[in-house]
Amino acid sequence: MKKPALHPVVLTPEEIAFVRSLVIYEDAELLALRKPPGLSSQGGRRGANTLDELLWALARPGKARPRLIHRLDRDTSGVILAAKTQPAAGFLGKAMMARRIHKSYRAIVTPGPPEPSVGVIDAPLRREEIGREAYMRICAAEHPDAESAVTGYRTLAAAAGAGLVELEPQTGRMHQLRVHLASIGRPIAGDARYGGSLAVGGQAVARLMLHAQALTFPHPAGGLKRIESEVPADFQALASGLGLAERG
Repeated sequence: MKKPALHPVVLTPEEIAFVRSLVIYEDAELLALRKPPGLSSQGGRRGANTLDELLWALARPGKARPRLIHRLDRDTSGVILAAKTQPAAGFLGKAMMARRIHKSYRAIVTPGPPEPSVGVIDAPLRREEIGREAYMRICAAEHPDAESAVTGYRTLAAAAGAGLVELEPQTGRMHQLRVHLASIGRPIAGDARYGGSLAVGGQAVARLMLHAQALTFPHPAGGLKRIESEVPADFQALASGLGLAERG
């Protein structure tokens, strides 16, 4: 995996305009972006700049680029947070470690909604390397490589062969939501790595249907801040086509 960019990256005018179009909130200390699916947060594929590298477009003259506080998988869309100053980065990093940054996700799962419709998945995970690829696996709590992992979920809409669920991870393990849902027989649509279907209700699913909907966190200047990101068009189109209308 590539290390985060430490020195300015030369960006094209198109890349600069693109990353600026992703900003959904900004103040003196932090900014939030709407990460599209297909864009790596860090350490992505060769030949394409990651979001971390693209953030040089938002750097102030003579200053370092904003620093990502967390990551999203390449095919996961949604809100992602970056700090503009070192004190803000330290503050938000400590908040992340203390589990004071609360995340809410949306996912389309198959072959139907979870049963029961509301619950908590408490299943430790361990990392497994297969060639150059890394996977997370459910394991016993006493396994020497076990990491605690807890996910809350509730069903927002149900249809034949699919469900729309809200997910609230209480821990932040790699691939946690994907593996936890697969462990209860409800993998995320498009998640080929963990058994997700690539076609649902006659519709092709080209990528992982997982969206980081909202972040709620303590702001370095005081108080709580909540930032939301609308689901992208392909997610909304699939949900609508399956009849997964979120209840108000």
